[in-house]
Amino acid sequence: MTNLTIIDTGCANLSSVKFAFDRLGIQAEISSDLNKIQSADKLLLPGVGTAIAAMKNLHDRQLIETIQNATQPMLGICLGMQLMTEFSHEGDVSTLSLMSGKTELLPNTGLPLPHMGWNKVQYQADHPLFHGIEQGSHFYFVHSYAVSPNAHTIATCDYGVPFSAAIANKNFYGVQFHPERSGAAGAKLLRNFVENV
Repeated sequence: MTNLTIIDTGCANLSSVKFAFDRLGIQAEISSDLNKIQSADKLLLPGVGTAIAAMKNLHDRQLIETIQNATQPMLGICLGMQLMTEFSHEGDVSTLSLMSGKTELLPNTGLPLPHMGWNKVQYQADHPLFHGIEQGSHFYFVHSYAVSPNAHTIATCDYGVPFSAAIANKNFYGVQFHPERSGAAGAKLLRNFVENV
């Protein structure tokens, strides 16, 4: 049984992520306990809200160094993915620097912001996170800020401009969409994270 811990960032809808694993028959625990986080087999870093508030919460809970030194697979979701890069223009704040890249406001292309709803994702062939998921599957997004495609991008989406739908570096993975709200494709991705990475 995989020991799965959802890092309690204090600013996320953590229960919806936990319920998504419950539906898969996978037990996940929400915790900010450093020992539990360090001893977990897999970690999740969900996030909702602003980067500056999230980084303050992580700092106040003394979680930043623990996250940066994690050696087990970690999946960042939405804001959690953005925090994995070096900098966010949402509050002009340095983030976790788990990989290069920065988070910027999506440009005004005439489409409404936030980007909210279902959109198509194109992923790198054979990536284990997307194993068994049809290319061009739809996932559910809610965001105004995004990471431009870069060397760590493993999946893209287009909303007036292309942006990173998923990124990865070593044991760190991030998805801009909400897999816990993305139906069968999202459930498959969460199972892949537990079983394949």
